[in-house]
Amino acid sequence: MWRRELYLPLSLAMIALAMLPFFIRFERRKLRAEELLLVAMLGAIAAVSRIPFVALPSVQPVSFIVIMAALVFGAESGFLVGAIAAIVSNLFLGQGPWTPWQMFSWGMIGFTAGLLRHTRLMGSAWGRAAFGFAWGFLFGWVMNLWGLLGFIGDLSWSAIAASYAASFPFDLAHALSNVFFLMLFSGIWLRILGRAKRKYGLLDP
Repeated sequence: MWRRELYLPLSLAMIALAMLPFFIRFERRKLRAEELLLVAMLGAIAAVSRIPFVALPSVQPVSFIVIMAALVFGAESGFLVGAIAAIVSNLFLGQGPWTPWQMFSWGMIGFTAGLLRHTRLMGSAWGRAAFGFAWGFLFGWVMNLWGLLGFIGDLSWSAIAASYAASFPFDLAHALSNVFFLMLFSGIWLRILGRAKRKYGLLDP
């Protein structure tokens, strides 16, 4: 049987192990102050963008901004923007045992978007929308784990199925909001961020 007292140390260990490789890679790169500021600024923008949508569960542009950052500046930057967005926005919305899981989930959205940024999938608006739609559900599925591990003492397939079924409307809302923001705004965001990258040589590989 799952021991719930292991949940908090497991969460802390998970986020530490997840974040460590990215910080190490960033630490080894010769970054200018402007580049560190850019990552922090994009993370802050993503965090602040979540607050006006708090009345609409799972509807927010955070995932969109994280994807945009990753497509222009790469996988590591995307991960850090997503992780920063989670922890900073929760300063206003409330920190809790879910925060490390949100940091990991939004970070992985950025990381995977960065890995795929030169593929045909991410080269089209419909491909980016499909990616955002899929991650709307994947994000919810990862977040379901913290609830199951934190509150269900005796895990069973029926409990897992009930949890994922209950989260479906919220996951769908997240997925559709990702599609909305990506279809309407990804083009202009890519042009603006790409122009800044070329002009100032920011975060070049």
